[in-house]
Amino acid sequence: MMDENKQVNNTSQELGEPTEVKQAMNSDSPAEINSHESGSEVTEHEATQANVPGEPVLTDDDAVTAAKTPEVDTAVLEQLTQQIESLKVQLDDRSTQYMRIAADFENYRKRVSKEKEEMDTQVKRNTIMELLPVVDNFERARAHIKPQNDGEMTIHKSYQGVYKQLVDCLKRIGVSPMRPEGQEFDPNLHEAVMREPTDEHQEGTVLEELVRGYFLGDRVLRHAMVKVASPKEDTPTEAAAESSEENG
Repeated sequence: MMDENKQVNNTSQELGEPTEVKQAMNSDSPAEINSHESGSEVTEHEATQANVPGEPVLTDDDAVTAAKTPEVDTAVLEQLTQQIESLKVQLDDRSTQYMRIAADFENYRKRVSKEKEEMDTQVKRNTIMELLPVVDNFERARAHIKPQNDGEMTIHKSYQGVYKQLVDCLKRIGVSPMRPEGQEFDPNLHEAVMREPTDEHQEGTVLEELVRGYFLGDRVLRHAMVKVASPKEDTPTEAAAESSEENG
C-alpha cells in the first residue's frame, strides 16, 4: 500500500498537480477526498465567473448609482423642459416686438411718402399759381385784340403760339381748365362775383366764366370767378299794373 501511494505522489509531482489535490489523494478517507474535490470545483467556478470578459462585476456603490440614475435624468429633463419653455416665451416676445417694429416702420414709410407727395404737390401748386396770371393775360389779349393787317396777324399768331406752348406744358403736369358755363353753381369750385336776373335760366346757373378756374389733378388749383343767374325782380310799373287790375 505504501508503495502505491509513493508512486501516485511521484506521478502527481511530474504532472504538476496542485498541492490540495496531492493532499486529497494522499488522504486515506474517501470523504475527505470528496470534500476537497467539491471545494476545488467551487473555487474554480467562481474564478471562471470573475474572469469572464465583457461581464463587469457590480459592486454595492454601482447598485446605488444605478438606483439614483432615473431621478437624475428626470431632474435634467425637467430643467431642459423649463429652458425650452423659457426660450419659447422669449421667441414669442421677440416676434411680437419685431412685428410691432415692422408695423411702425411701414406706417412711418407711408407717412413720409404721403408728406413728400403733399410737399411736391404744394410746390407744384405754388409754381403754377405764379404762372396763371400770364395765361390769363394771353387769353385777354386773344379776346380783345383784332388784327387789322397781315403784320398784326403775324404778331398775333406768334404770341398765340407761345400761349399754346404754355398751356400744353400745364396739361402735361396735370393742370386742366374748368368749364362751368351752364352748370349749377358749386361753392367748392366757383366764386360768384356777379349776379344777373333772368328768366331764361334757373336760379344758381353759371352764366359766364369771368376768370378761368383750374384743377391740378383732382384738386382745385384755382376757383373760377363766375356770373350766376338770379330770379328776375318785378319792376314798380308792373307791380302797379297788377294791383290796379286786381282792384278793378
